[in-house]
Amino acid sequence: MTFSRPGARSRRYPPAPTEVRVFHSGLPGYAPTPLTELPALAAELRIGRLFVKDESSRLGLPAFKALGASWAVHRVLRQRTGPVTLTTATDGNHGRAVARMARLHGQRAHVFVPNTVPEHAIEAIRAENAQVTVVDGTYDDAVAEAAGADGVLVQDMGWPGYEEVPSWIVEGYSTLCHEIDEQLDEEPDLVVIPVGVGSFAQAVITHYRSRESRTRLLSVEPDSAACVLASLEAGELTTVPTGDTIMAGLNCGTPSTTSWPFLLHGLDAAVAISDDECTNAMNDLHALNVHSGPCGAAPLAGLRALRSDLGDIGTAVLISTEGRP
Repeated sequence: MTFSRPGARSRRYPPAPTEVRVFHSGLPGYAPTPLTELPALAAELRIGRLFVKDESSRLGLPAFKALGASWAVHRVLRQRTGPVTLTTATDGNHGRAVARMARLHGQRAHVFVPNTVPEHAIEAIRAENAQVTVVDGTYDDAVAEAAGADGVLVQDMGWPGYEEVPSWIVEGYSTLCHEIDEQLDEEPDLVVIPVGVGSFAQAVITHYRSRESRTRLLSVEPDSAACVLASLEAGELTTVPTGDTIMAGLNCGTPSTTSWPFLLHGLDAAVAISDDECTNAMNDLHALNVHSGPCGAAPLAGLRALRSDLGDIGTAVLISTEGRP
């Protein structure tokens, strides 16, 4: 399953505030994550240069999610006095990041997870001193439970009436894109993005569409939860049934309403991949000493699946959003 949109590079969006990068740079333990060149895979894929942005260790956590969670929690707490409970729903990494930020700020966290989340991911959230509620249902069901719970919701998915906090999370992700700019000596021809509800993809779209750019943007998601691809094909926000997938962090049935306009107009292409394709990509990255988890390996699988449709590529960047579980 694939989708393409000619003309996406003509879209323009305001960039994230510069204070986001300044904020992250001042956090204890902050350092840019590696941008690793993979010449063997570049040769296989007939690409001039291929890089992977390796988010297997970000602010002490094994995924990029700490960037969005830290900025959003900072914005939430500076508007409030006294103790609060931060609530959220997650397939794993976002919830752990919110719980970590709550703990660092001396606040409580209550995290809701669908029953498909692996036990090791649940225990990692609990290790942050968070309360965890396992919801008998999907990610969307967990979001509904979190939204109705007592506390302040810090969710990376927006809907009508809940838009400010998701926008802060998207702003937080912009630091990753600025790092890529600083680490590359040229603008990439292609950036490949794993996508769940679309908040991270919105951040990448906003970054590259804030200026005149040659960079094409490709989103990748599981074929068992391809809500963005289904929405792009329909031309409207669409909910799809979800099944089990090793790409747990991308197992989402409905795109974020706040991200949807960016996805609709700003993506050049989209593709859905199978668990087998993802497993092969993950194994190949591990063999090259890039220890991606399934969501992090999805961009390589997506690029392989769509390579014949993409023409000449001088430089490509795969964003590996999580490390190995």
